[in-house]
This record gives sequence, structure tokens and C-alpha cells, in this order.
Amino acid sequence: KKNFLIAVTCLVMCGASAQAKDFYKMSSINSPTPFAINTTFAKIVQKYNKGVEIQINSTGAAPRHALDAANGKTDLFFAAPSLMMLMSKGKAMFAKVKNAPKLANNLRTIFHYRIGTYNFGVYGNSGIKTLHDIKGKRVFIGPPVGVQKVVSSGFIKAVTGLQMNKDYTAVKLGFGPAMQAFQDRQIDMMVTASNHPESFFSQVALTNTVRFLGAADDVDWNSPKWKKNFRIPGRTPAEFAPDVYGKNQLNTKPVKTIAAWVGLYTRTAMSEDIVYKMTKTFWKNIDQMHAVAAWAKSAINKDLIFREANCFLIRSADLSPHKTAQLSETIVADWDIIESRTKILNKHAV
Repeated sequence: KKNFLIAVTCLVMCGASAQAKDFYKMSSINSPTPFAINTTFAKIVQKYNKGVEIQINSTGAAPRHALDAANGKTDLFFAAPSLMMLMSKGKAMFAKVKNAPKLANNLRTIFHYRIGTYNFGVYGNSGIKTLHDIKGKRVFIGPPVGVQKVVSSGFIKAVTGLQMNKDYTAVKLGFGPAMQAFQDRQIDMMVTASNHPESFFSQVALTNTVRFLGAADDVDWNSPKWKKNFRIPGRTPAEFAPDVYGKNQLNTKPVKTIAAWVGLYTRTAMSEDIVYKMTKTFWKNIDQMHAVAAWAKSAINKDLIFREANCFLIRSADLSPHKTAQLSETIVADWDIIESRTKILNKHAV
């Protein structure tokens, strides 16, 4: 009987040891590019690190995720240079969070990638042919407290002079409900931020004509108003093809818009060894990420992971522009360079 109890105890203890895992929480927005990258990151990390499990939450908005991480409630989260800048200054959606700048010091960048272009889409038979035509309309430009809403409204104002909730109504919906509302023709314009072709507008264009709105063909991105618009980090001028969604896309010229850079972030209390192991595993198997979608290879690669992060190096670490330029010019060809640059960011970046 004694031997039996010892055997049972051993089996239980050994089984528990074999099944023991370290659990980590990841927060992501339910938008095509970040959701695909974050879920693939988790799958790759778990595949090659059997003792690690990442639980993904894809509800809520990015500002909430950042605050949760800063307060130790989540470990990995989607964010953007623009979001971190606003949080570090206590502006926009963080204006009522008194300790936002202090909380921002608890967060760190892991890597950046291109979330895609801002796509201001309307139905071809809506009568809306330019952004000026959304005056008096109901539109979705982003979740109520998300950065997308700030970026979209700023772009619209720069192009047309129209002001949010004065000249047009910005509906208060999340991404999922907004997509459904657009398909039900309950809103007049849908704004997404994604790489092309994205699944949502691909689906819409199967049975409907669509048109994408943007800046004028002769837009001067170097004009004062656009320089002001691009002052917030993480945004660059961009355009996409007039036929990326096939014959049902009514554009005849490339659509002039903006692209955004976002990233995967963590909290300072996370073990540096764990962050290192996760990051190394992901980049050593980046080919699996690139196999997920046609846009993946150009959106996330070793040459772009620190794009738009340099502003934080300068502001937070007080590095000189020359030193930052040296970091930026390094071509990331192997893990040793990724490791050294990641440590610099984890040490200094907001």
C-alpha cells in the first residue's frame, strides 16, 4: 500500500511538473493586421517554448490596453508611437488620466510594424466622391477612445477643413459593430487601417462597388498643415493602387492617404529574459509570420522593426540625433544586431 501511494504521488507530481506553464496575457485590437501579427507571435512563441502560454484578449481599445499594462494587468499589448506620445504627455484620450505620464514610464517597445494605410471607404452609389462630401453624414473613423479616431479626424480636417461632430457625426462604435453597420448601410463611410488587400473591403467589393477617399492628387505633403499633421510620430504619407479591390473599386488614380506604424509593447516589470526569449523565437521563425498573408513580408521585417521608434530614443534617453541615426542606419541582418537594438529600446524607449 505504501509503495502504491508513493507511485501515485510521483505520478501526480511528475505530471504537474510536466504540465506546468508560465502564463502571459496579451491584449490586441480586433483589426486585421495587428490581430494577425499578435496571434501569430503567440503561436510561434508557444510552438518553440513549451513552458509558455499566451492568453489573447482581443476586446477593448488600445488606450485601455496600455493603461492595463502600465498597471500590471496585462503583459503584452498592441500600441503605437502616437499612442505612447499622447500617453506620455497626458493628452487626447489620456487627458483625464492624471497619472498617465507617470504610467507611460512603465511601458516599453518590443518592435514596430506597418499597420497599413488609412482607408476611407464608401459605397460607389452613395453619392460621396470626395471627403468634402461627408459633411452632414454619419461615419466611422475609429473607436471612441482609440488613436485611429484622432488620426482620421486630423486627416479629414487637413484635407477638407471639416471638424468632427460639428460638420459630420463620428459614430461611437467598436470595429466589429462598425463593420456590420457599414454593411447594413447604417453609416456612410468606414475607415480602417490595414494592409491591402484587407479582408473586410475585399468582402464588401465582392457584391458592391466601392470608392476610397483621400487627399488631392497634387497634395503637397511638405506644406505647413501637413507637417503639423505628421508631427505626431508613427504616420507617413502613402498611397495605394486604384484597382487593389478589382473591378468594383471605382477609383481611377492612386489613393493619396497616410500610413501608420504600430507595434508590440510590454511592461517594464516583465522579465527581460522572457521578453528576450519570446522576441528571439519570433524573429528566428519570421518566415512563418510572412506565410500568414501576402502583405506580411513588407509590413513586418527586420529592417523596419525600429521605424518611428527613434523619436522615443531621442526624447526618453536623451540620445543625440547622430547616435540615433547610427542606430537607424544599421541593417538588421542577424539576431545579434536585433538583440543589441532591442536591449537599447527596452532600456530607454517610452
